[in-house]
Order: sequence, then structure tokens, then C-alpha cells
Amino acid sequence: MRLGIISDTHGLLRPEVFDAFAEVDLILHAGDIGPRDLLTELEAIAPVLAVWGNTDGFDLRSRVPELVETVIEGFPFVIVHGHQYGSPTPEVLNEAFPEALVIIYGHTHLPLLTLVDQVVTVMNPGGAGRRRFDLPPSVGILELEPGIPPRGRLVPLLAAGEE
Repeated sequence: MRLGIISDTHGLLRPEVFDAFAEVDLILHAGDIGPRDLLTELEAIAPVLAVWGNTDGFDLRSRVPELVETVIEGFPFVIVHGHQYGSPTPEVLNEAFPEALVIIYGHTHLPLLTLVDQVVTVMNPGGAGRRRFDLPPSVGILELEPGIPPRGRLVPLLAAGEE
């Protein structure tokens, strides 16, 4: 199974996301989505599991949860925006969700893909919306096969120097 991982769109769904997610089976959005219509646009690509972030309004909060704990292809997942933990780190999130083997979060806009405790995959796809903190927009791809550790990569949405 191939997952598209996205966060911090803040109401902007870049056309490059459609190319990056062309062959995904499921999209995970880690919050700060923007208007509800953005989820509808993503659902045109694949089904979406989403959580709300600290900048999302009450209309969106009534549609999606603050936290998703689920199992995908046999892997226990947590999807959380991360604002609940200040500037979250993989270690802090692993401590908060010790049963998860995959943790997806956003909030910092800093793309990150790492292992914690040698078995827990933690991904922050970075901010996919407007450029913030001089960080280029990005998303993530995560591939799952039972019995094999998750394989992930970060995908920049713009070439260096593009806005």
C-alpha cells in the first residue's frame, strides 16, 4: 500500500501534490488543513484520513478528529498535528504514543523522516502550503508491506528557488 502524507496546507493545495500523489491508495493529512473543501479536493485522488491542527476552524474540527489511532496494513499508526506537544520531536511523540509503529505529524513545517528506538517510523512531511520559515513545500510517500519495515521518502514540491 502506498500512502500520501501531507500537512500544513493552510488552504493551499498546490497542483504538484496531484502529481506526487498520483499512485497513492490513501492520503494522511496531519492538520492545519484550511477550508473543508481542500479535503474534498484530496479525496479526488484517494481516500483521506485527516486530523485538525491549531489553525483549523470549528467547521473543520467538527468533521475530523484531533487524533487518529488506526492500523494500516498491520502497522499501528498515530496521526496528530503535534501542536499539543509544543514543538514536537520524534522522541516526545514516541513517548506519548508508545504502541505506535508509525507516527505522522505536522506543525513544525520541517520535513523529517527518521527512526526512533530502531523500529518506530516518524514522518513530518513538512508544510505543503505556502512557504513558511524559508522552508520549501514538501509532502511524503510511505510504502507499506506486511512483514517489511515501512519505506518512506520526502518529496519536494518546488525546485530550489521557486516560490
